[in-house]
Amino acid sequence: MRHSVPKLVMVMNCPKCKEQKVIKNGRTKNNIQQYYCKMCSHRFIEYYTNQAYKLDINEKIVQLTKEGLGIRSTARILEISATTLLKRIVCIARNITRPIVSKGKTYEVDELCTYIRHKKNYIWLVYALERNSKTVVSFNVGKRTNNTLNRVLETLKLSDAKKIFTDRLKNYRYLIDEKLHSVKRFGTNHIERKNLTLRTHLKRLNRRTICFSKSLIIFMAVLKIYFWI
Repeated sequence: MRHSVPKLVMVMNCPKCKEQKVIKNGRTKNNIQQYYCKMCSHRFIEYYTNQAYKLDINEKIVQLTKEGLGIRSTARILEISATTLLKRIVCIARNITRPIVSKGKTYEVDELCTYIRHKKNYIWLVYALERNSKTVVSFNVGKRTNNTLNRVLETLKLSDAKKIFTDRLKNYRYLIDEKLHSVKRFGTNHIERKNLTLRTHLKRLNRRTICFSKSLIIFMAVLKIYFWI
């Protein structure tokens, strides 16, 4: 009668949970030894030649994205392909949860003009800033229409906003109740300063630049990472 030989427990730390209960677990398609952690069920190999498999790669992508590096620059620094980087950015953004919008707060709303794919395709970035916490609670990207503005404004209306400050764009007068709406000097100081920070940190939002976004999906993903991580 054959007896099963117990798998060898390796003296090796799991890169995920840092425990030492690691056993050999077959080989990969490239005939590289694979390991299995009995504590967290994580499978891994000892040395990765593909940098995208490293556990901290997403943190580095977020950090470099928020510092304004472009796609090719980030891919070159992290030693991964630009295609892999784009997929990771979309994946990271997909898992970001929207912030909770508190009731009875004061907001500032403003819009930035940029373009996607080519300079003839103008779009609006519209977003709302909570005045006290300076948190971006909602944003939307689209054509220069009332529908693009209204996607952001509806979020504020549902939160029973105390006051909404905007610039003198006439569209706001038809979309915001007169009792909530306020247009006055220095009313949008905080969000105007945020606009300057955005244009400084994200090269794709700079004025008179050739570094605009080629894809709306990537542009939205980068904004979610910048605003909500």
